[in-house]
Amino acid sequence: MKDTRALAAAALAEVALRGASLRDVIQRRAPQLADPRDRALLSALLNEGTRWWLRFDAAVEAMLQQSLRQKEPTVHALLVLGLIQLEILQLPDYAAVAATVQAVRGLHRPRHAGLVNAILRRWQRERVERLARLDADETTRLACPAWLLQAFRQDWPAEADRIARAGNAEPPLMLRVNRRQIGREAFLQSLQDAGYEAALHPWLSDALILPHSTDVTRMPGFATGHFAVQDGAAQIAADLLQADPGMRVLDACAAPGGKTCHVLERAEVGMTALEFDAGRALRIQQNLDRLQLQARVTVGDASEPAAWWDGRTYERILIDAPCSATGVIRRRADVRLHRRASDIAALQAQQGRILAALWPLLAPGGRLVYATCSLLRAENQAVVEPFLAARPEARALAIELPVGQTAGPGWQVLPGDGDLDGMYYAVLEKTA
Repeated sequence: MKDTRALAAAALAEVALRGASLRDVIQRRAPQLADPRDRALLSALLNEGTRWWLRFDAAVEAMLQQSLRQKEPTVHALLVLGLIQLEILQLPDYAAVAATVQAVRGLHRPRHAGLVNAILRRWQRERVERLARLDADETTRLACPAWLLQAFRQDWPAEADRIARAGNAEPPLMLRVNRRQIGREAFLQSLQDAGYEAALHPWLSDALILPHSTDVTRMPGFATGHFAVQDGAAQIAADLLQADPGMRVLDACAAPGGKTCHVLERAEVGMTALEFDAGRALRIQQNLDRLQLQARVTVGDASEPAAWWDGRTYERILIDAPCSATGVIRRRADVRLHRRASDIAALQAQQGRILAALWPLLAPGGRLVYATCSLLRAENQAVVEPFLAARPEARALAIELPVGQTAGPGWQVLPGDGDLDGMYYAVLEKTA
């Protein structure tokens, strides 16, 4: 039998110290646990351990005479998880400490059991003082890297702390009801009848909200394609695109296919879902199949359409551009550990290339929606503004949503606005 905490420590070391994807690690590690309760604990430990790594990694280092990060990374990660259990998950002290010490044996590191016990007991004795030290530094107080805090303060000076705190909050579970299969109210009733706490979203017409994450594959209607998981901020894309039946539509950078499927749920359109990575393109097809939708899934580079385009223009184009993902940190906690300030210039250049390359594919009178899940102006306004300035036939359409604010030629939803993720949108029309 696998020790859940030992498994979590090994997995967290992969994510925090070796750069592995949190999502991939959970998908690979969770099947090693037979009990759903153990899998739920594993997920909680890994999500919170990654989210709060910058805070409790520093706390562990401060209590060790010699660092364990390099020589014993799994033991170091286990100590971080010990503090996570005490401070974030708020498990009973005796259970968290005893189970964490026991997990050292599950890691085949029994000689470190005494050290782990001593560090956790020391934390309990010195907790107030040590928390105060962590709170005195903004990086460890907010569990956010210094470069990103600086970027938030530069781009959103009045909102920076709120943005960072929103990244540490547990997001609600948002579902998108497949209106081709079932009405939203009818699906809500089926969830409530099954004992789920769910509610209609107040202004997103296809969205339902659940307060906590759960195993959606066990929900009624999953196998029959009645719904998909999609944050409300991402559901805005279909509203802005306004694709009517019969239109030719391109969803560029489409994986895993959430926005592709949402547009198809709204209207019978000729959809091309483009994705650079063949493995991720397979995910698009799997989602289309489950939701009983049809699209042409194409593997290709959005910045080089000559290799895949059939020469016929599109009336609608959605560019969900590759970005820093700084607006979805509450759902993708590893972004704060893996993303670097030096990445932004390359992303900005790629975004500009994709926008410029796909614009000629848009029919006169057509609409292009540029979207990112970034909060950084370098990836949003600084991409769209020079593009518009160089093209007299392009104009930005006004956007006004119940949450968020104007951001140059587009609209920015900040994380936590309406309990949504952070997203940027610009809607561009080709006038000739």
